[in-house]
Amino acid sequence: MANEAAIEDVSIGGDGIRLGQFMKFASLLDSGGDVKEAIIDGLVTVNGEVDRRRGRQLQVGDVVGYENRLARVCA
Repeated sequence: MANEAAIEDVSIGGDGIRLGQFMKFASLLDSGGDVKEAIIDGLVTVNGEVDRRRGRQLQVGDVVGYENRLARVCA
């Protein structure tokens, strides 16, 4: 399974965070504008499914994917 991305655990220091905020916090993308476009274009997954809601509230354990990177929300 060489093309399966490793999941990076990203501690958010709390119970929840919005998708757009988490993508910047996890360094999946640098700017809010880039995050917005990636989400609108359907390039972002949450727990393996495309999600186009930038304001989606993520919970501990959710896995966000963008390109070949995966980041898991950790407390």
